[in-house]
Amino acid sequence: MSIYKSFAVVGAGNIGLPILNALAAKNVAVILLSRPGSAAKTVPSGVEVIQVDPSNATAVAAIFKEHKVDVVLTMTPGTVPEAQRPVVDAAKLAGVKLFVPSEYGLANEGAEGVLGGKNKIAAYLKSVGIPATRIYTGLFTEYIPWLVDYPNGGKVKVIGKGEQPVSFTSVSDIVGFVAHILTTLPPSELEDRTLRLEGDRSSVSGLATHFNTSVEYVDTIAGEGGDIKVLLQNAMATGAGSSGWDGANGREGTGSNAAGSGNALWPGHKWQSIKEVLKL
Repeated sequence: MSIYKSFAVVGAGNIGLPILNALAAKNVAVILLSRPGSAAKTVPSGVEVIQVDPSNATAVAAIFKEHKVDVVLTMTPGTVPEAQRPVVDAAKLAGVKLFVPSEYGLANEGAEGVLGGKNKIAAYLKSVGIPATRIYTGLFTEYIPWLVDYPNGGKVKVIGKGEQPVSFTSVSDIVGFVAHILTTLPPSELEDRTLRLEGDRSSVSGLATHFNTSVEYVDTIAGEGGDIKVLLQNAMATGAGSSGWDGANGREGTGSNAAGSGNALWPGHKWQSIKEVLKL
């Protein structure tokens, strides 16, 4: 049985707000830390929204102490992982029991560059002695049409060959999983663990069969976010699209490090397929 009773969610975007809602539905204490001046968020009754500069570790620590926060979940965009560092400092000052850093994406242990930035936060958490739970999900299933630029032309646009296996997990499955494990599992199953989820699995080029369309091999993807799509597809081409990818050794993990191995922590749950999520 979980000993965690009080949670702080830092940031409430596409994944943060649903996780906050799911935790609140478990009848545990939840607060939301939001930047001053950010847009108002609609949250469940009983959830207090506190505006604070997340780079001010002293101010954030005071909030954590006041609310006796056991678990901190950060929802910082993957492009700015270092923004989590002051929140880690605040968690240390406040005696937080568990930290769930912003991951929810491609496996990045052993990676460098953009993906490797999150490793620095994991290393920092370890250096200051805060237990952490990292959660790899692959790409959000809902983002598949965006990734392959399907709305623009009705084809699956692929950078390179697109043959490596990729993990895809729906937002609703991720949200439910996070709320479940944090409110039911003991610390021994969460502290300093990397949990690897997978709702479904496909190569990027193989996604064409789901859409009943053809593949268009391209060097670039035009339009807003095109550079990010290329970056992600290039990362997937290395194998890192699989939630079980072992970047340090350049191979798929096995056992508790295999893609989807973390699914077992939510027994009885039916994970959604690509076709189910996208209604194909």
